[in-house]
Amino acid sequence: MCCLLWTVAGDVEAAAPGPDLLHVRMPPALFSGPRGYPLVSYNPGPVHSFMVMLYPAALHALTGIDMAALFDQVRPLAPLFDADWLALSGAVLAAPDDDARIALVEAFLAPRWALARKSGDQPAGAIQDWVRRLGVQAASTGVASGARNIERRIKAWAGQPMRTLRRMRRAEQSFLDAREAMLQGNASWTDIAAEGGYADQAHLCREVRAITGLSPTELARASREDESYWVYRIWA
Repeated sequence: MCCLLWTVAGDVEAAAPGPDLLHVRMPPALFSGPRGYPLVSYNPGPVHSFMVMLYPAALHALTGIDMAALFDQVRPLAPLFDADWLALSGAVLAAPDDDARIALVEAFLAPRWALARKSGDQPAGAIQDWVRRLGVQAASTGVASGARNIERRIKAWAGQPMRTLRRMRRAEQSFLDAREAMLQGNASWTDIAAEGGYADQAHLCREVRAITGLSPTELARASREDESYWVYRIWA
């Protein structure tokens, strides 16, 4: 996923890794591209943030930005986005509350997404459906349909190669299928690995750690108990 993050009040600081050592304190409006590993941040005091998450291919369709160039990147919105997006950013930061921010974003995205969809069947839905449809769309777009051209299109739209997206899709689906057992604290990782098509439990553990930075057990506990892992609870 890509995200647009606005820090309405307070500060967000990069812990591991940040944009660079000179920019530990993040700007009030920033963009985070598709990621291959976690970004850790912390707040030195109370903070109020507002985030919009988008599939990379959807953002590419809306803006034309090459997602491959922004893989594992955190950048200020300017100069990546045009004047309309920057005007939206200013309005979001100035809005009186989150309801107003949601209304601003919806009013901005709705007509643009309607136009983007007219140019093709843009992927949507859960990541499993999104990855599958992304591959089909890449194969059916343009004159050149060789394997390298298809892979190039996928990387430009999603920021990552199809093999990486498939790894993420399988890990996410395994966690969604095991959600109830995880919430109850009695998940069997051996069974989850077998049902998810992994070679064994160790294979599952390696994949989950590579994607999230945590083992499956640590991730399940953090998703239940750690407030900072709220995005995992929403996603599930």
